[in-house]
Amino acid sequence: MNHKGLLVVISGFSGTGKGTLVKEIMKKYDNYSLSVSMTTRSPRTGEVDGVDYHFVTNDEFEKLIKEDGFIEHAGYCDHYYGTPKKFVENELNNGRDVILEIEMQGALQVKEKYPETLLLFVTPPSITELERRLRGRGTETEEVIMKRLSRAKEEAVYMDKYDYLIINDKLDECVTEMNDIINAARRVPVRNIEFIGDIKNQLDRY
Repeated sequence: MNHKGLLVVISGFSGTGKGTLVKEIMKKYDNYSLSVSMTTRSPRTGEVDGVDYHFVTNDEFEKLIKEDGFIEHAGYCDHYYGTPKKFVENELNNGRDVILEIEMQGALQVKEKYPETLLLFVTPPSITELERRLRGRGTETEEVIMKRLSRAKEEAVYMDKYDYLIINDKLDECVTEMNDIINAARRVPVRNIEFIGDIKNQLDRY
């Protein structure tokens, strides 16, 4: 049956490996489109503009806010992050499932605007492991690491607002589990209203 694409939001504490998880699911399966977020922070080593993020100035970002050019946007650790609207809506209308890797504040905005959105929260097995991963990056100061751990404490309050919790321990297993969850979510009745209506119409002849 023809269907509109499913919007999938992936969030999690900074350092949980969300980016790696998204790259692997995109590599392994061909039914997803990845929405590249826009940010005002500087690129990390190895990040490419237009691939990892669209890197823009504060003025450019605020101009798009005024033009209603975002599905969601949020402030995080002194920078803006946002999801450009045009790409996402085009892909969904073409039947592609779109993955957004965004922070919790933005995720809840998306769920409010698009109630059928699937929310997935990625977490490491423990906070000790989270701190180890943050330090293992080698890209951030002690002050930034502590700020991210403090933010994680605030974010943990909202974990139960997500549809599924995914523990990122073994990467391959996690990728498979995430794809299985998304496939199952496509068949939830509330996401198939048109198909259900068609079935009911066909039954009216009996």
